[in-house]
Amino acid sequence: MLDSFINQFWPSTIDGLSLGAIYALLALGYTMVYGVLRLINFAHADIFMAGTFAALWSVQMLGVDDATGIALIGAVAVSAVAAAIVAGGGALVLERVAYRPLRKRGASRLAALISAIGASIFIQQLFATEIVHRVFDTSREGGKLPVTEQFREITTVFTLGPVRVTNVALIIVVGAVLMMVALDLFVNRTKLGRGIRSTAQDPQTAVLMGVNIDRVVSVTFVVGGVMAGVAAALYFLRFEQTEYFVGFLLGIKAFTAAVLGGIGNIRGALVGGFVLGLLEMYGSSIFGSEWRDVVAFTLLILILMFRPTGILGESLQRARA
Repeated sequence: MLDSFINQFWPSTIDGLSLGAIYALLALGYTMVYGVLRLINFAHADIFMAGTFAALWSVQMLGVDDATGIALIGAVAVSAVAAAIVAGGGALVLERVAYRPLRKRGASRLAALISAIGASIFIQQLFATEIVHRVFDTSREGGKLPVTEQFREITTVFTLGPVRVTNVALIIVVGAVLMMVALDLFVNRTKLGRGIRSTAQDPQTAVLMGVNIDRVVSVTFVVGGVMAGVAAALYFLRFEQTEYFVGFLLGIKAFTAAVLGGIGNIRGALVGGFVLGLLEMYGSSIFGSEWRDVVAFTLLILILMFRPTGILGESLQRARA
């Protein structure tokens, strides 16, 4: 096992970073909503699922084949915009329909949590029975849909000794980091970002200071949805198919990444995503690929037992101004 780990260390590191970048983008939605509302938005994974279908549709419309270089970056950018629009819009509708009425009535967090689970199941069934076969003109209702065959060609961009960095891994990591930097600047440098932080810190005082809570909450959901949409577009660079249930496992892992970094902490989601991706790939090289998911769930249990505040442990409301 040790020989396998040593031999696969650098390839596993590159794979882990690209996988962790997707986890981190998806984890941002969980951590932002939790930071503002103290709500675990279980339906966020299904917003990601909707984004994958939007990305798939855009790739099919583009009709790209064996794209590399600028053509591949352009195709990914177009699919990311389409997925971000659908996922961001879906997250906004989700907030208005499933959470805002409960919040207005002063419902308990348990009620909101149950609403999240119900919304998750509703979105899955909506796509499985109504949307997928209508949009993609297929009888495979709820079945797996492949991305356009070989829409991207994997090439080596550069090598660093034994490390081979491919165009796919580079686009995923760079794209995810750019989105995270943009989000960090948005939260720390803009008026809406200050509103999000003040709401997370003390909603009642924020209202007295003139912050529109409803607007802040809506923006939080939309931003989280946009990040999930971009993650969905990058997802197709590593995985070649999607289905209505695709968000379940990936959502749990992204939630694990958010907890690992410190849920409610935007930078913690970044750290948690990359750490989880690396540990998964290292675990696969040691124990075999069938143990990859076990590593993630074992890690989640250990975090909750010994450090529930995560690696950074800093909340959104304490983020640096």
